[in-house]
Amino acid sequence: MRSIILVVIALVALAFTFTCTYTVKQWDQALILQFGEYKRVVNAWDKDVSDAGLKFKSPLEKVIVLDRRNLELDFDPVEILDKNQNPLFVDAFVRYRITDAVQYYKSARTRQILRRNFKPVIESSLRDVLGKVDTITIVSGKRSELMSDIQAIANKTALDKGYGIEVLDVRIKKADYPDQIAQSVSNRMKADRSKEAALLRETGKEEGQRIINDARREARVILANARETAERTKGEGDGERNATYAAAYNLDPEFFAFYRSMEAYQRGLGKNTTYVLSPNSDFLRYLDNQRGK
Repeated sequence: MRSIILVVIALVALAFTFTCTYTVKQWDQALILQFGEYKRVVNAWDKDVSDAGLKFKSPLEKVIVLDRRNLELDFDPVEILDKNQNPLFVDAFVRYRITDAVQYYKSARTRQILRRNFKPVIESSLRDVLGKVDTITIVSGKRSELMSDIQAIANKTALDKGYGIEVLDVRIKKADYPDQIAQSVSNRMKADRSKEAALLRETGKEEGQRIINDARREARVILANARETAERTKGEGDGERNATYAAAYNLDPEFFAFYRSMEAYQRGLGKNTTYVLSPNSDFLRYLDNQRGK
């Protein structure tokens, strides 16, 4: 009899353990319900101090475990029209966290239901924001401001409809043209790039010609200055030479005449040189007479 009582006590204790205790992990938050009514949230996201660990509850209470970490929702690609009415398939995903366990449980309960309910919100915000810019802006990667606008719209809708979540980030995984227009868009982009390349080449050609013209103009100026300097230097040299000649002439006119004749002979009487001159020519006077007479 005593053993039966011990077994019953053990079974009651075991049942109490299973029905009246539960464990909350650090990355979880627990929503406690009684007869479907909200009682409390254990280890809620907005608490600075962790309340995780072994917990006790009434046998009538039900524990709903929700994630406390950042989560992700992935959506199907959606077709949008940019501001030029060009179609584009956009594949986006959302990172979020559960900030109000009660509102989340009332509106979604599971991630699948949240994805179904939140899909129209994301699609609408993508069309509203991306429809204001052209395709190049969307696909170029310069879209951080666009993503911030989409995030703001999604957060406002989540707050207004009581989804109990906060959207942390919205990202575009891929943005592609539909097959029927991809080729035409590609051809147009190639034509634009070819036009831009031709313009750059023409600009470069003009700039190169300008540089060549400037160099030629500068070369002409340098040569003109050099000639001017040379002529001036030559003139100064001739002046000094003439002054020297004049000084020599004044000192000894006869020697000066002799020296000038010797210079003339040196320049004029080269090898195999033939002159036909009168015997009385002044040019030959120092050849016939050392006094030049």
